[in-house]
Amino acid sequence: NVSKRRHVNPAYDANLDEPPVYNGTSDEEHRTVRPSVVSAFGHDTLDRVPNIDFYRNAGSLSGHRAVRPSLQELHDVFQKNGAVSVMETVKDDDDDEDSDGVPSEDVESAVPVDSGKGVVKFGWIRGVLVRCMLNIWGVMLFIRLSWVFGQAGWGLGIVVIVLSCVVTTITCLSMSAICTNGVVRGGGAYYMISRSLGPEFGGSIGLIFAFANAVAVAMYVVGFAEVVVDLLEDYDSLMVDEINDTRIVGMITVVFLLGIAVAGMEWEAKAQIVLLIILLVAIVNVFAGTFMPVDESKKKFGYFGYNSDIFLENFAPDFRGSETFFSVFSIFFPAATGILAGANISGDLKDAQGAIPKGTLLAIVITGITYLGVALCVSASVVRDATGNATDLIVPGTVCNGTAVAACKLGYDFSSCAEKSCTFGSMNNFQVMTLVSAFGPLIIAGTFSATLSSALASLVSAPKVLQALCKDNIYTALRMFAKGYGKNDEPIRGYLITFIISVAFIAIGDLNAIAPIISNFFLASYALINFSCFHASYAKSPGWRPAYKYYNMWLSLFGALLCCAVMFVINWWAALLTYAIEILLYLYVTVKKPAVNWGSSTQAVTFVSAISNALALTRVKDHVKNFRPQILALTGSARCRPALLDLAHSITKNYGLCITCEVFVGPKSEAVEEMNAGMEKNQLWLRKTKRKAFYAAVAWESFREGVESLLQASGLGRMKPNTLMIGFKKHWRIAGKESVQSYVGILHDAFDFEYGITVLRVNEGLDVSHLVVEEEEMIKAAKEQQDLDKEMMQNGGKSRALFRKSRNSSQQVLTTRVSVCAPPPQVAKMNASLAEASTQFKKKQPKGTLDVWWLFDDGGLTLLLPYILTTRKKWKDCKLRIFVPGQPGRCEVDREEMKSLLQKFRIECSDITVIDDIHVAPRPESMRKLEEMIEPFRLRGDNVQTEAKRQQPWMITDEELSSFEEKTNLQVRLNELLQENSKSANLIIVSMPIARKESVSDYLYMAWLDVLTQDLPPTLLIRGNHKSVLTFYS
Repeated sequence: NVSKRRHVNPAYDANLDEPPVYNGTSDEEHRTVRPSVVSAFGHDTLDRVPNIDFYRNAGSLSGHRAVRPSLQELHDVFQKNGAVSVMETVKDDDDDEDSDGVPSEDVESAVPVDSGKGVVKFGWIRGVLVRCMLNIWGVMLFIRLSWVFGQAGWGLGIVVIVLSCVVTTITCLSMSAICTNGVVRGGGAYYMISRSLGPEFGGSIGLIFAFANAVAVAMYVVGFAEVVVDLLEDYDSLMVDEINDTRIVGMITVVFLLGIAVAGMEWEAKAQIVLLIILLVAIVNVFAGTFMPVDESKKKFGYFGYNSDIFLENFAPDFRGSETFFSVFSIFFPAATGILAGANISGDLKDAQGAIPKGTLLAIVITGITYLGVALCVSASVVRDATGNATDLIVPGTVCNGTAVAACKLGYDFSSCAEKSCTFGSMNNFQVMTLVSAFGPLIIAGTFSATLSSALASLVSAPKVLQALCKDNIYTALRMFAKGYGKNDEPIRGYLITFIISVAFIAIGDLNAIAPIISNFFLASYALINFSCFHASYAKSPGWRPAYKYYNMWLSLFGALLCCAVMFVINWWAALLTYAIEILLYLYVTVKKPAVNWGSSTQAVTFVSAISNALALTRVKDHVKNFRPQILALTGSARCRPALLDLAHSITKNYGLCITCEVFVGPKSEAVEEMNAGMEKNQLWLRKTKRKAFYAAVAWESFREGVESLLQASGLGRMKPNTLMIGFKKHWRIAGKESVQSYVGILHDAFDFEYGITVLRVNEGLDVSHLVVEEEEMIKAAKEQQDLDKEMMQNGGKSRALFRKSRNSSQQVLTTRVSVCAPPPQVAKMNASLAEASTQFKKKQPKGTLDVWWLFDDGGLTLLLPYILTTRKKWKDCKLRIFVPGQPGRCEVDREEMKSLLQKFRIECSDITVIDDIHVAPRPESMRKLEEMIEPFRLRGDNVQTEAKRQQPWMITDEELSSFEEKTNLQVRLNELLQENSKSANLIIVSMPIARKESVSDYLYMAWLDVLTQDLPPTLLIRGNHKSVLTFYS
């Protein structure tokens, strides 16, 4: 049993929270009261008014955590000295799991680096809106947008942009709901997904997302470098060659960007503002250019200004080569994947809950309108094909038909482009924006701005996400990247690893193969954000209360499915690769089981599913084919009788209910404290040791009443125990009449409640509670020594001699305690034997037999349980041997009948033995053993037996022995047969004799069970409830 530990709550300030004055309390004993409480209630009280500080995590950055009075402090009997006795929370010294689920290194509970002074925090405009717009406005705006609308026409082109915006808008709505359902810390998409769906999903997508952002830096930098190299080529100023110049420029650029990022978020934000201004000027430059008079020199390149004929001609799609709507969509969609730029720096926002929804949605609207506006302006003023030759003019009077009708009406003959490929027009020239704009060089500046801003945003996002992931210690190997530096907790190590990844991909030079994978990584994040919102809504957890109301769970599910579909549209093999990587990381995190508890929707759905399935099970009628043993094991504390628990667990495994039970006997106030202290600790031990079982405990005045309550109330619906497993009471002869009466009474109660009963006897015994106590004492002593050693190490500046002396003293702690507690050699040998026997059912069983003595038909439980054991991996090398009673001279007939029955039951056995000499009288020496066993419990004298029996019903009378002589002899004879036939079995299963209530005394019944099972290998007595648990019907 768990020892009781009482103390005054150390986190509770008793000076400020003294109880009110009771009768008999002196003025000296009454301390200062809290005015706020008195003003609220009119009198002083330990109760506190609701306050936000009670709900903070320990070490919260946003305020100090307050500790409310515990229930025990309010409910326990008031003590005049003001010290309220409270049970100490039990915590396993080796366990790092906090009961409130807050990881010790979580951002919320981290110690502030500089008390918040000088920390840079951004509002929704600079922190979210600007970043998202810069990330969404990419190279696509100036280089490929005209080509997209040339291929798809402005009709389907609008569909492309709208579909992209639908995906990002739905994702943004889901993200807004998630980030307004509680405080959002650093980590962006990773933080939201992990806190919503749990560490398995969050950990897998977090690593993928951080890597995708790191590679995206290389993509954007290479895009910038290619534009620079094109300019160098135009001016014949290449340094080496095209590919190497791209690498050189790219690496110089990424070093420059790294310098800005490492300088701090403030410098990075300033750089983003400058880049945004350049980009806005470039966009305005495009719109302004379309309204300016068209220079004649531009018309030969296909630009004529606004014209209705050009606009109508560009409406229909004109897919060329292998291009389709989906291929064009896959090329454009990466331009819309910048919506997480603001969320990724969630830890650097003043109000992430308000900033992320507002800034991201507005960015989607502004950029979507910009893309549509620019694309439609180009579609209304630039033809698809142009020769670039000023002499390709239409002869006056020519009828315009066929291809290039709009250009023909405007005086240019571009019909030759239908026969051979032209190099100008929206379909062929990627520099159309430069042609359309008022000032061409501004478009180049805008392209530079778009690429560099996107690269800078990704360079900041990747380390921030990686740092948040590593702080949660999901991947222990990456723990080093959790460390931050400076007042803003900058992830310098994360910047360096992002820089290395970027440089590696820049060195490749050609990123066409990796680009679709990056888009798919982003889309996988979007899909999980949408699914997170749906999952949390579906779970209907009371904790799901987002402040943002403009979302719909089914719309989020549609968004998740849409993201998955778009992944396959963009690149099917990249989508499969993304899923494969995500599944592998998910499995890794699942196997590692990180010690975090974030109250995810996965946990909520597990609970909802359990309730739903339990309710559904109540509608299923019992059927013999679906019977499975559901065991209530009276183990005491989960660690006290491991052999009993292991055997029960071997039977139920993952397929049946197993409840390990403990009864705390004593005054209710003390027993309840002890029970509450051990509840979580025992369940934790079961989980750590991988026993698929539940722990249940009750507190009662008597052991029998406690077990009776467990027999009646354990379980839920049809998930109720149907079999009681209990250890044999080895020392029943010296235990006292109350203990024996209680034990036998429990067996009678179980039969009354129609339970099947199994009684396990192991010669060495089952109870190892004293060994558990000794082990805990040893661990405690070792911990004390460790603490002393640590203290000595901290005082390392003292003299060596003193240090050595202190260290020797600390080592004596363990030695002294061991020498004092060490048992005598004989007891130590018994303890070693007991410890070995207690683990015998945990290990794989050697080749041998399970001997089943099926003596009485109890519905088949005596046969079913050993059969189930043979299906388990630990017992697969054990063969069933069946022993049945038979009539003399009918052995073969009885054997064939049993063989036929087993075949119908489809249960294989290695041998069937018919015992035809059970009726033979036991040997005299065996009877003498029985007589010696029961002698202390017999009532002598015929004239006093009747009256004494009424007063002592547990005692054995001569009349009782005479009435049950045959049954008593049967138990003795059976033991002789078991000695002869099953002495070498791994486990013996025997039909358990039943004692009729008020006919067989408690001591006689215990003698039956004892004499039947003594001096044998591990023996399991089984008696079913006489309802069929086996059938041969299909």
